[in-house]
Amino acid sequence: MLVAMNRPPRHPDYSTVRIIAGRWGGRKLRFLADGVRPTGDRIRETLFNWLAPHLPGARCLDLFAGTGVLGLEALSRGAAAAVLVERNRAVADEIAGQIATLEANNAKLLHADALRVDLAVHGPFDVVFLDPPFVAVDAGAGLDLADLCTLLESSGALANPCRIYIEMDRNRALPTMPPNWRTVREKTAGKVRYALAERIVTDRGA
Repeated sequence: MLVAMNRPPRHPDYSTVRIIAGRWGGRKLRFLADGVRPTGDRIRETLFNWLAPHLPGARCLDLFAGTGVLGLEALSRGAAAAVLVERNRAVADEIAGQIATLEANNAKLLHADALRVDLAVHGPFDVVFLDPPFVAVDAGAGLDLADLCTLLESSGALANPCRIYIEMDRNRALPTMPPNWRTVREKTAGKVRYALAERIVTDRGA
């Protein structure tokens, strides 16, 4: 006769990611390793070099926060405020712990679905980090980045101008963007394609 044994609960696996520069430069953030993919140091260094002229005093949105490192790095480098959105409760709890440890009073965490939250209430945002979970091209479609760009444009939450960082699998083309967005930077590194877009609305609209 086989008797079922009570197995101890599996402890979650953690990893760390480092804030590269600024007032918290060198500080490590703990995050749940299962299913969370932080933007690597090399890519973040390039990204924040691109954003350097635009970060001081900026309001930032980290729409799929994960580790929270993009929003917190922005604050470390001089952004005025950051809203971090994460729908997974356990992942959001880790971000909340990091915010408390850093005493990042200008960071606001929303435990919410990025596709459903009313962003306009929290904006306008000068910089947006759009780094949703993604899969390789041969593994499935993942979230539609073109739809996410359209959602952002129609949200009423973007400043004029606004810079939007987009990250995806390197084998995917950049998404179709709203007509008043233009790609100003684009690179690949490892398995990742990443780009910076600029959103501008003229007096006549776009």
